[in-house]
Amino acid sequence: MPSDEKPTLRWGIVATGLISSWFVADLIIDREDAQANHIIQAIGSSSLEKGKAFVAKHLPNVSPAPTVYGSYDEIYTDPNVDAVYIGTPHAFHKKNCLDAISHGKSILCEKTFTLNAVEAKEVFEAAKAKGVFVMEAMWTRFFPLVKTIQKLVHEDNAIGHVLRVICDFAMDQHLDSKGQESRLKNLSLGASSLLDIGIYSLTWGIIGLEQPLGDTLKEAQEKPRMLATSTLSEGVDVATSMILHYSDGRQAIATSHSGVGVRTPSNFCRIEGSEGSIVVDGGAASVPNSFVLQKRGIEDQKFEFKRPGKGLYWEADAVALDIAAGRKENGTMPWAETIRVMELLDETRRQGGVVFPQDPQ
Repeated sequence: MPSDEKPTLRWGIVATGLISSWFVADLIIDREDAQANHIIQAIGSSSLEKGKAFVAKHLPNVSPAPTVYGSYDEIYTDPNVDAVYIGTPHAFHKKNCLDAISHGKSILCEKTFTLNAVEAKEVFEAAKAKGVFVMEAMWTRFFPLVKTIQKLVHEDNAIGHVLRVICDFAMDQHLDSKGQESRLKNLSLGASSLLDIGIYSLTWGIIGLEQPLGDTLKEAQEKPRMLATSTLSEGVDVATSMILHYSDGRQAIATSHSGVGVRTPSNFCRIEGSEGSIVVDGGAASVPNSFVLQKRGIEDQKFEFKRPGKGLYWEADAVALDIAAGRKENGTMPWAETIRVMELLDETRRQGGVVFPQDPQ
């Protein structure tokens, strides 16, 4: 492929829920900064009717229209699909990934990657054996805003020595109105405020306190000591607080809450250093919009970023570039990092008392 030519990636979409609708809507946005061409080749759903309804609602003007399948397996066997996007509930990620890997498909799998670290390791071992690309879809890490914060904090030392990070993600998930079959209430489906939204608070702790991984580093970073507690409702954590304690004394406080009437203010994260702070603003911890650099003796500086749609296309671009270059994992979200984060989540659940039926006994 010529250096000035964008790679083209043909996607098969596995599942037709909310996050999949966001993903396909972002892929068809015409962007000036696009680094790849994305084709929505096929849609796989639990039924043909649901798949057709998904296309009619979210992709009405796409030409040619994607092929619609009434099963996920048909996505994996479609020779015109280069990569699959997996948007099923957490509990199905392991099986979906293993099925796609067995057919040699590259994978972008939604966070949280699996239910636990054991499952994540099993998926990556299968991917390594088959020689296919796999990445966890932790989309927030790919935002230009996040990359800019990492440069300011860890390369430019804009706030001096980083001391601590405080981040919260709370939203009313209306759990009281949902039935036991909901992915947010059924433990066998991975019901967990921590896995659903708390992972973003944890991620901001990592973003603020740790050097970015870069494009080549594949070794896991230090795994901080975790202190955690959860509030449970029928075994499901509706609120979790985590303290990440690093060996040099740095700390991150990361919290999540899915209770009634609770919502984080827009300034959801604060990164504090010896010479100043960065305050991150947005509709939620998953989708930052801007940040303010506060430095003693200097006027506050606000950084704003253009973001049409949701911002899921930046991770999709990264996948396309990696696959075109023959890489099997991504430098921003390598396999070792997914495993490390899963281990931190496992330890948080252990301390908080959240147990999934699929957890190792």
